Amino acid sequence: MNTKRLLLGLVFLLLVGGLGLWLVSQKSPAPVVSGPSLSGSVIATQALQGKPYLVNFWATSCVTCVKEMPDLKALQDRFGPQGLRVVAVAMSYDKLAFVERFVEERGLPFDVVYDQDGRWAKAFGEVAVTPTTFLVDGQGQLVKRYVGPPDFEQLGRLIQKLL
Repeated sequence: MNTKRLLLGLVFLLLVGGLGLWLVSQKSPAPVVSGPSLSGSVIATQALQGKPYLVNFWATSCVTCVKEMPDLKALQDRFGPQGLRVVAVAMSYDKLAFVERFVEERGLPFDVVYDQDGRWAKAFGEVAVTPTTFLVDGQGQLVKRYVGPPDFEQLGRLIQKLL
């Protein structure tokens, strides 16, 4: 009787674990959203397809966001020539003047969108926590979501594989 229960329990765990791995391995399409960058160009996720891209939700009041900006800049510098695009989306609750000053002072080499109406955050699943970063492959499929700071070394290896 105990052996039978143990076997049934083991089979159940294997099935649930296998289902969990299957669900994790399933990619889903990145949201379709667009908006003006601080430089005036329109950034559209559909237009970014063809090469991998990162979408990073951040705020000037978020200490972790500010701390990870040099790492995002390094990713853009390292992989940008191979086609990676980084899009930093400033949250709607941030003040536009603060975002503009931050971008100018730091010399950020990537596109920055001010999500004034919250459409980017809504499209990416009601993003409320910063930083939150999404990696999208060249086919427009979500590959990874990071809530909090990513492991930038691991992220770099993943980007390299996608390029």
